[in-house]
Amino acid sequence: MSSASREPPFRAEHLGSLLRPSKLLKKRQAIHQKQDTSDGLRQLEEDSIREIVQIQTDCGFRGISDGEYVRHMFWGTFFPTLNGMKEISGPDLSLSIFREYVPDIAAFLEEDKVPGESVICVGKISHTGKSSYIEQFEFLKSIVPKERHGDIKMTLAAPNWYHLRYKEGKAYPKEVYGSDEEYFKDIAEAYRTELKILYEAGLRNAQVDDPNLAYFCSEKMIEGWKKDTANTQSIDDLFDAYIRFYNQCFERPADMHLGIHLCRGNFVNSRHFSEGGYDRIARKLFQELNVSTYYLEYDTSRAGGFEPLKELPKNKNVILGVITSKFPKLEDKEEMKERIYKAAEIVAAGSGESKEDALQRLGVSPQCGFASHEDGNLLSHDDMVKKLKLVRQIADEVWLGQP
Repeated sequence: MSSASREPPFRAEHLGSLLRPSKLLKKRQAIHQKQDTSDGLRQLEEDSIREIVQIQTDCGFRGISDGEYVRHMFWGTFFPTLNGMKEISGPDLSLSIFREYVPDIAAFLEEDKVPGESVICVGKISHTGKSSYIEQFEFLKSIVPKERHGDIKMTLAAPNWYHLRYKEGKAYPKEVYGSDEEYFKDIAEAYRTELKILYEAGLRNAQVDDPNLAYFCSEKMIEGWKKDTANTQSIDDLFDAYIRFYNQCFERPADMHLGIHLCRGNFVNSRHFSEGGYDRIARKLFQELNVSTYYLEYDTSRAGGFEPLKELPKNKNVILGVITSKFPKLEDKEEMKERIYKAAEIVAAGSGESKEDALQRLGVSPQCGFASHEDGNLLSHDDMVKKLKLVRQIADEVWLGQP
């Protein structure tokens, strides 16, 4: 791995979540089944994080994460820890509040399952002043060299995570918020508070994980939206509103790198939820959203081709997720390099720069995390390490000497 100086994003990236060791999963399962207590759990988590940080370092990665080892799901606990938000389950959870055509919700309902970890607004929303992510970041700082603290990657929940899934008017009580704009305003203020707390603690590399924006590429969701008589705006109007909302959330200091990861779902047993290329959202996504980097799923045809990358402005980056994290078969290295060069040609055609210059705004990664849900995808720990090493090898050969 190159020791050359470089700020995020890096040429070789992964998306944050990594397969948990079986000893950690077994401990958590035993606690859940009331066959064990939580005694020793935190120590086991810390030991497991130390091990996975060393693996990332040995594989040559600079954007180090904790593998999301203390989380059950990739989005963490930002929303349920806000004032005015409450997790609902059992008799308090009515399926009638959900948009059944939103891809991940549709997948749960197909299997007669209740959508997991549902959080809903019950009062005026505000940040408590205590970050739900800060302990994860502080522990990483304690085991990563000080000169690398700025490289540490924290993955954050998408701002609209508990809005898109609910039918119009069901995400919040009408007596609390009279409109989406009022609701978004308070979520945005809480989100900015979260970013400020993390920034003051030293975080300089944040990645927002957001399957929801990719769902706007799904023809099934678009058709479902049109048939839903509760909707009073078009699906494009909602996408525009989300861009404005996100930009309110993402106000940050100039030296804080913030990227967004789009995929089409990554659930237990390597399941995806939606399909559709980026074409219908590309211009607004790339040109209007206030992020520096896009981490994009590109491992299969369900994500479409590279043509939408013509819309990428000269001041933004794309990390190409051409390596699948869902299955163990290793991709052909030369074929992946050719895909990267092809993407660079398309970026260059859109921006009017040379292919070589366009290539300097690209990187490579798996298409998603290896364990968005703690149970993980259908591959082994050794398979995951091989995938990570392949990403690093590709980066070394395409961007010689760059981290």
